[in-house]
Order: sequence, then structure tokens, then C-alpha cells
Amino acid sequence: MPMSWRLVRTSGGVALAIALTAGLVAGATGQTGRGPDTVALDLGRPGPPIAPTLFGVFFEDINFAADGGLYPERVKNRSFEFTEPLSGWRKPWRPEADGELVVLTEGGLNANNPHYLRLRVHTPGRGFGVVNAGFRGMGVEAGAEYVLSAYVRAHPGGPRFLSARLTGDRGKPLAESTLAGFDGAWKRYETTLRPEATHARAELEIAANEAGEIDLDMVSLFPRETWKSRPNGLRKDLVQLLADMKPGFVRFPGGCIVEGRRLELRYDWKKTVGDVSERKLLVNRWNDEFAHRPAPDYFQSFGLGFFEYFQLAEDIGASPLPIVNCGMACQFNSGETEALDKLDPYIQDALDLIDFANGPADGRWGRLRAQMGHPAPFNLRMIGIGNEQWGPRYVARYERFATALKKAHPEIALVASSGPGAAGPMFDYLWTNLRRLSADVVDEHYYMPPAWFLANAHRYDGYDRSGPKVLAGEYAAQTSGQAQPDNRNNWEGALAEAAFMTGLERNADVVTMASYAPLLAHVDAWQWTPNLIWFDNLRSYGTPNYHVQKMYATNQGTHVLPHAVNGSEKNAQDGLYTSASVDQRSSELIFKAVNATPAARKVRVVVKGTASLRGEGRLLVLASGDLNAENSLDQPTRLAPVERTVAPSSSGFDLTLDAQSFTVLRVKYSR
Repeated sequence: MPMSWRLVRTSGGVALAIALTAGLVAGATGQTGRGPDTVALDLGRPGPPIAPTLFGVFFEDINFAADGGLYPERVKNRSFEFTEPLSGWRKPWRPEADGELVVLTEGGLNANNPHYLRLRVHTPGRGFGVVNAGFRGMGVEAGAEYVLSAYVRAHPGGPRFLSARLTGDRGKPLAESTLAGFDGAWKRYETTLRPEATHARAELEIAANEAGEIDLDMVSLFPRETWKSRPNGLRKDLVQLLADMKPGFVRFPGGCIVEGRRLELRYDWKKTVGDVSERKLLVNRWNDEFAHRPAPDYFQSFGLGFFEYFQLAEDIGASPLPIVNCGMACQFNSGETEALDKLDPYIQDALDLIDFANGPADGRWGRLRAQMGHPAPFNLRMIGIGNEQWGPRYVARYERFATALKKAHPEIALVASSGPGAAGPMFDYLWTNLRRLSADVVDEHYYMPPAWFLANAHRYDGYDRSGPKVLAGEYAAQTSGQAQPDNRNNWEGALAEAAFMTGLERNADVVTMASYAPLLAHVDAWQWTPNLIWFDNLRSYGTPNYHVQKMYATNQGTHVLPHAVNGSEKNAQDGLYTSASVDQRSSELIFKAVNATPAARKVRVVVKGTASLRGEGRLLVLASGDLNAENSLDQPTRLAPVERTVAPSSSGFDLTLDAQSFTVLRVKYSR
């Protein structure tokens, strides 16, 4: 993701973009004074195949998307490893209780998690301990089970048990239980809390009722009901929204967090696997990147690590696309670069990652995968080298990676970076050199105004069909300006993206993958907007942009179907944008149309060839007369697709496209 402080537009540029968008949409008046548009297609002449990976998702831990989001841990700073070790923790307000909270490192749980909390209880009163408020509160549901666990070490004469409770407004108890049976060694203990009421901002209190000392670490409150009921699983409603999209791939873990501000802060996948208590916490590089949304409490626990990413991709039927650091820190920050003669450890990390994903269960890294619960390979077929890097330094490092990886694993496709921009000398330089190096896929990013997306539906029509394929890896319409905090997930942006995506599908012989970005955002803890899915501690919803992405991914054919609009191969005319495909598995024609004008328009779809249509056509329509329309937690489906049917004539369909709409038509055919 491009950094805001370098790429932000001026207010004049934003105003110009908005005016241009309005001109493109409102200026095309549709059908005034003329007959219907005619779309002619031949079912007997399908074009290039469409990769099953065409429409996917991109995950980055921005906007508290991981801890407190997709990774549903309720306790913030559970291992006391934040820069301020007691960040997120406080004493309960009980004046009759007295004691100390002391963070120590000597004799800690392990080398990656050295800090722990010692409760020194002088006067227990009604309980002396700590309170954690979670990630902008803890969301708990009435009757649901939450597993409270902690590593505890007792001291002679110290407390023999700990009381735990969830509290709501003004400290009202929601659930209570105890942890007991401690001895002088670090051991993990757990109990279950069942709240009697639902609360979005509950707090967890752990207290000792006896004087003395006791040590705590890895304090966790985790829902028992996770995706597929896994103990270290993911948040069900968020994974369900992803699964419903049926994405072709999952790109992870970012994004700029792959690079880090400095190389010592880069994302190291090896520190994110194995037992969660041994994963080494790292400050999140988005914690204070934006002056308008500082988040000094933003860290990565890596409870959601590479194993969980691979498992998520498998669960939702998507291909994994991991990105590895190429020896370069973020060029928008330090730009620190590892010397070419010292790249071997970085290259070895990539080779080891392939072994972790695909290697035999008795090999070094395959054995770890098996120990974590997945003896079978994850079927990794591609890997990205660096994120959004540019310039000669990147080309030189990519070449070193490519030489080593292709020699060891010629079956793995390599994804290279085209930098943070969509055009210009930097972009052209990278493409020239990546063609020379025979890169498999080149990753393009564009965060641009809606007008840019409307004007660039033909972006890939002229791309070299014999060169590298394209991953449109990060894109989203910026309704107010690049990285501006007042960008909106409104229908204006989503409609423009829908129009642009017709060009991605029509050029599926060049574009093999595409993903909107960012994916997830907490409504109370975001840094960047717009985002595909928003959530709070209990609820979530898909934006209009989400529904556009879902409509494309769930209505994808196996082959492009070339077609003519009003006798021309130009598939974007006067505010009408089209694409077509056939699904040879289900014998269906799939036609997509975006009407970006403020008036309804009639379209005649003429079907030629030896195939004949069978039965009614099924329409899925996403439309609004209000370009500012948005969904919300309280109105999650204010703008959502509606289903209709349409009867065919002897040679096709007569459609009326709603004003400012995206329509998908599916119909069976036979030969």
C-alpha cells in the first residue's frame, strides 16, 4: 500500500478529480433520442481461458485487521511485550485493595516472550489484580463460551487461585470463574467464561484474593466458537464474508508491513509459526504512520501467522500468495537495503517457506507444519518477491531471488513489483526489466479517483500478450484523494470499480489476478479508508465495493467471450461498460454490464452461433440513484444486489439497465 505522506494529492487535485468524475457519469445521458445499445456475441467462439485466480482478496494487518479483528483475541498486550509493557492494563478501582504491578524479564516464559507480570498483593481486600479493556473494548455475546487462559507461576505463600470476571457498564459482572492449581513452574491454565448478557465493550478483570506474589503471562480470552471451531481460530463472521466471495487467491501478509520501516522491523514469517506463546511480537508499522489516526497501541502478536494464513486460504478454496521481503525496507521510510552479497539469508527464508508449505512431513519445515496440525502440503504455487519496491536496487535483488528460486523450484510462479504508481518512468523502467528477466507475474497498484477507473477500463487492451501476466494487486477508488481520511465506501467509488473490472475480465489472458485493498477495518481503530469490509467488536458488513467484488468472483466464467457493442469492439461507450464469458462447466453465458449514467438504458443482447439459450435468464442487479449511498453496521444491506429474471427472445435478451447500476446476467445454453 502506498504511503500517504508521499502520495497524497493536493486539495486542488482532489477537487479536479471529483469534477471529472461528475462529468463522466452525469455527462453521459444514455439513450436520449436513440434506440437500444446492441451487444453481439457468439457462443460458438469462446476466447482465452480465465484463470480461476482472477478475483481474489488481499489481506494486510492495517486498521486492526488482525489482532482484535480476524484474529479474535480479546486481550490486548496479552504477553506484556508492548514497548510500554503495561499498555492495555490497569489496576481495578478498589480502594481497600493494595499492591503492585511489576513487569519482569528474569525467568520469563521463553526467549521470544521474556516479559511477564508479577502481582505483589499487599492487602487483597475484595481482590487486587489487573483489568484489560481489549481492542477498543471486548465484544462478548450472551451465552457464548470464552476460554480464559494464562501461563501462571506461583510463589511460596502466594495466592492459591485467581478470580476472573467479565464486566460491563459501571463494572456490572457478566461472567465469573477461577484459575487454580498453580505450582512453582510456568504452566498454562484455562477456564470458561459465559457472559449472561451481550456487550460490545466489556472488560476482563483478573484478581488475587490472598496476599503474596504470583506471576502471569500470555493472558488470553478467546471465543470457543471460531471458524471451524479451531482453538487458535479466526473470527467466524469475517471469514464467512470472505468465503461468500469465493476468492481465487489470498495475498498475505501485506503490504508495507512486509518491508518494515527498517529491515530489523520487517515481517519474518519464521517468527509467526509454531506455538503461539513463542511467536515474537513486533510493532505494527501502521501504528503512527498517519498523523490523523495515530495508534501507539498497534502491535502484531502473530497469533495470526503464516500457518493460519495458509489454512484460511485452504478453508475458503483460494490459492495462497505469500509475499516475502527481498532485502529492502519500505522506500517511503528508511529505504534501507541489504547488500547484494548478504542476500542469502533472505533467499533462504523464501526457499524455507516453500518447504514449509509444500515439503514432506518428515522434512525440517514440513515437520513443523505437520506438528501444527497439517501433515498434507498446502499446495503453494506462487510467491511474491518484495512489495511495491522500485528502482535498480529492486531489479538487482529480484534477479538474485529469481535465479535461486527458479533453480530450486521451477514449478513456483514468481510475482514481481511494478512500484507504487500506475504509470510513469519508474513504472516503465520496472516493466522493461521484468520482461527482460521473464518475470511470471507483475504486481500493479493504483489508488486513484473514480474518474480514473472509469477512464481506464481499456487499460489492458493493448498489453503484450506474450509478456508477464498482471496481478492488479491493490486498487480502490479514492473518493476524496489518495490516502485521505474522508474517503468513503460509497456507490460512486464502487460503480467506477465495477466499470474498471469489466476490463480486467475482458483481458483475462493478461490479468490473471486482481484484488481490492485494504480488506478489513475496525470502525473504531482504522488508519486507512476506504476498505472492503468494516466491523466492530461484534458486527460486520460488506460495503458496496464488497458486493461488486463478490458479484465478479461468484460469477466468473471459464473463458472470455469476445463481443461487439454497437458494432464496435470498444466495450466502454458513453457510460456503458461490458464484459462476457462462458462457463463451460455449467454451460452458462455470463454477461456483465455497468451503466454509469444517471438514466436507465435499454440493451439488446444478440446471441449468435450454433448454441441456443435455455430457460429464463437470472439477473443480479446492484444499483442506486444516490452516488453517496453507503452501508453501515446499522444498515448493512442498504445497498446490496437484488435478483430478477428475464425471458429470452429467439435470439437473445432485451434488458433495461437501471441508472447507475451493475448487472450480471446468467443463462443456460445448449449446443
